[in-house]
Amino acid sequence: MEEKSIRLTFPAMFEETLRKFGSCNAFSFVGEEPKSWEKVNKEIQALIAFLEKNGICPGDKVAILSLNMPNWGVAYFSITFMGAVVVPILPDFSPTEVGNVLEHSGTKAIFISSSLLSRIEGFKPKDLKTAILIEDFSLISSEKSSFVYDESDLPVKIYDIKEEDLASIIYTSGTTGRPKGVMLTHKNISFNALKGKRIQWMDENDRFLSVLPLSHTYENTLGLILPMLCGSCVYYLRKPPTPAVLLPALAEVKPTVMLTVPLIIEKIYFNKIMPAFREKQILKLLYKIPYFRKILNRAAGKKLIKTFGGQLKFYGIGGAKLNKSVEKFLIEAKFPYAIGYGLTETSPLLAGSNPQKSIFNSTGPAIEGIELKINNPDKKTGEGEIWAKGPNVMRGYYKEPEMTAEVLTADGWFKTGDLGVLDNKNNLFIKGRLKNMIIGASGENIYPEEIESIINNFRFVVESLVVQQKGKLVALVHINMEELEKKYQVLKQDMTKKVDVKVDEVLHELQEYVNSQVNKFSKIQKVVLQTSPFQKTATLKIKRFLYT
Repeated sequence: MEEKSIRLTFPAMFEETLRKFGSCNAFSFVGEEPKSWEKVNKEIQALIAFLEKNGICPGDKVAILSLNMPNWGVAYFSITFMGAVVVPILPDFSPTEVGNVLEHSGTKAIFISSSLLSRIEGFKPKDLKTAILIEDFSLISSEKSSFVYDESDLPVKIYDIKEEDLASIIYTSGTTGRPKGVMLTHKNISFNALKGKRIQWMDENDRFLSVLPLSHTYENTLGLILPMLCGSCVYYLRKPPTPAVLLPALAEVKPTVMLTVPLIIEKIYFNKIMPAFREKQILKLLYKIPYFRKILNRAAGKKLIKTFGGQLKFYGIGGAKLNKSVEKFLIEAKFPYAIGYGLTETSPLLAGSNPQKSIFNSTGPAIEGIELKINNPDKKTGEGEIWAKGPNVMRGYYKEPEMTAEVLTADGWFKTGDLGVLDNKNNLFIKGRLKNMIIGASGENIYPEEIESIINNFRFVVESLVVQQKGKLVALVHINMEELEKKYQVLKQDMTKKVDVKVDEVLHELQEYVNSQVNKFSKIQKVVLQTSPFQKTATLKIKRFLYT
């Protein structure tokens, strides 16, 4: 399916999928019988008819507030195929945030999963007329309550969807506070998904295992639209992806493709792989010798691929920066990882490569058809803000022309707010967020993400955040207390005191370790214990604005 031969709209591309892959598997819960693309199409048409009966017209906003499931995709396609605009809402949004999104977007109908019904209880947005339970498409409430969903129904109207029609308004929780409604067209998202297929070939034999929320652009474009283009099957979990749920699912599905965020693979590395190399003194010594380290990492990589079902060919990592030590391990383990870079505002993908072309510490080059440039680069380092231009750049922020003008130039460049550098082969290297950058005492640029990457390599550290307080660099550090207690348990009656002493020792060691690894103006002046886990966004990035 090529861009030149087909209109870049969801219904046009879906029609092509039906023609080529109609009888192939489309969506399924893990361990259950998959729906075919033909079956999905019947459900979409019936749901369009149901939405018509409930007064939904082209241009109307229809929200989806649901956990991932096969019916999420059915609802998404039915809304967009009839020219209405889908408003995906992140399941971890608070009731207040959900209310704000429904009010701001002027949503007329909502698909909601039973477990999230409490998020809209007692809230009455003026435009919201219809609520539908996504599990079975039954009406929860409606002004036209006599209608029921009937799988044999067909739409009354014929819809002519154009490439520039608005497909989705995605409200980002982001890491900076107030949510913004990003307006994406059919062309924005379709173009991006097609280019994703250029990076990594996929077809009807591929199996995706979905672990990220479908309401996030990353999973939405590359975990829903992309597999639809390829006729691939997507499997969903009925429970959150804890190890107890994920491990049997991996064995059952044997996925060929997974889309994840760094935290997932980082946890596996720091909690499972590294401790195994530290347990025995001989392994600990051998691991310090590069030749043996590579052999050990290769063996660990084979075991890891087996854990993931044994057939993985593309393990996508995006949403945040990957820890350098973890990436070095993945390279030596010959694990099929690939890093992508993008933002909600760019549908999302801007740069990326496949596992065969991964470049250490880089996101790879801009994807085909997209221009990237470093605006106003530093003369010495070449660093500057990353700007992007292409058919995947959003129309703007919904009802926010001033906010839109701040990030979109008159000639179509989108200011990402990320700092980076391009090498002589046009590979992009991300330095950090512009607004996170700290200016040192003598005007030096300090990137907290780079210091955090070093901190997170230290034993017992789960995660960290580097901030500036009263002109000093301070590291907030969350450590694994269970592991610490296990390692240093001596006399139980004296346990609390011993642990407190050990925590102080670890934090002091950590400060010395970090300061031996960084330049003089990036040295940490204080380390503070963060007793509870940091609050995070949908892609598991720490919400920095809460801590700075």
